[in-house]
Amino acid sequence: MDNPRLDGLSLGAMSQPESKLVTPVSLAVDAVLVLIFFAYMYTVVAPHVPSRDHRMIALWGALCSACLTGVFWLSLQMIRVVAKAQREGPRP
Repeated sequence: MDNPRLDGLSLGAMSQPESKLVTPVSLAVDAVLVLIFFAYMYTVVAPHVPSRDHRMIALWGALCSACLTGVFWLSLQMIRVVAKAQREGPRP
């Protein structure tokens, strides 16, 4: 504890403040993209629901679209984080 660390990670050193990953504009863009993707996926999956009841078609089409939209939202977040890391990473 009383010896200095040799790996360059000092507890007393201040790190640079990181910029925010989420801004109001990025939230608005994500919301619009997610809603558009949900609507598109609903039009794709709803005809494939094996039912004649319109309520069941709407229910299962919406549930499937919601699941796919969640995966889409996660991929958007991963793309944003990776792109930021590449922009701010060390240059060769």
